[in-house]
Amino acid sequence: MDEELRALTERLRQESHGSAAYDRLLATGDHDELAEVLTAPGQPLWARELAAFRLGLAGDRRAFESLVLLLNHRDPPRCASAAYALARLDDPRTARAAAALATNELRVAYALHPVRLLVELRAPEAVPALITTLERRLGPHDPYRRVALACVEGLGTLGDPRARRVLTEALAHPALAEAAVHALARIPERQR
Repeated sequence: MDEELRALTERLRQESHGSAAYDRLLATGDHDELAEVLTAPGQPLWARELAAFRLGLAGDRRAFESLVLLLNHRDPPRCASAAYALARLDDPRTARAAAALATNELRVAYALHPVRLLVELRAPEAVPALITTLERRLGPHDPYRRVALACVEGLGTLGDPRARRVLTEALAHPALAEAAVHALARIPERQR
């Protein structure tokens, strides 16, 4: 069992109080049973999360909508688990959804995991979304420095020359300057 699955199962075991329903969802190999949990009324959040996570890891795209909702949840462990499953789901809609969440100013407090997911996916949407998100974080007294730092680090990882301008602007922000220097060093020099 990998570490992400272990962390999720322990957290959800506690939330479910070790119920028989939890044990059944953890043990079943029936994807239809898991998918039913995502649409059946009255299901607890822990059950929906476990079903979506397991379906996502199995590449079953019926988990997509639930995982995107969890990616934008106020609880960081739920966001992290959803990002992990979405990265393995291999659904072509994932990058577009993550970019929309990362750039949504009304939900910027929850943008950290969508930003990290975009970097992991290396999709065409990643660089423009990270640039947009970082530009908005460079204002004075912005409270979302962790999101800004994730954008700086992600842009460095992606190494796209389009990020040079915004990373240069990030140098003026003490909390981002060191990461921006490292990110800029990873971007290839322009060809003359």
